[in-house]
Amino acid sequence: MPRLIEIRTYRLKPGVAEAFHHTVHTITVPMLRSSNMDVVAYGHSDHEEASYYMIRAYASRDALEAEQNAFYGSSEWKNGPRSELVDCIDTYMNTLVWLSDEGVNSMRQLNAP
Repeated sequence: MPRLIEIRTYRLKPGVAEAFHHTVHTITVPMLRSSNMDVVAYGHSDHEEASYYMIRAYASRDALEAEQNAFYGSSEWKNGPRSELVDCIDTYMNTLVWLSDEGVNSMRQLNAP
């Protein structure tokens, strides 16, 4: 069954890449996964330190919107790492594409943090 993949890329402010990754890795991704969001891969881009990515998989566009609204509207997020991370981001962009389960699993294995 194909999955809707969200590729979120971030352009980080100078000098914050390691702190951003540490917070994403130790706090944000565990929070996302505990809310049953499928985080496929995340980390520093291969081409420059100021670029970072997070890839998530969803059953549909409706599922993406419901899961993200629930998570980003939660007090755990708002009172947790939100401001720390937002302060590190210069810009970000989302791209949505459909991918097979095999493609999602390959992406998961090849880009493990």
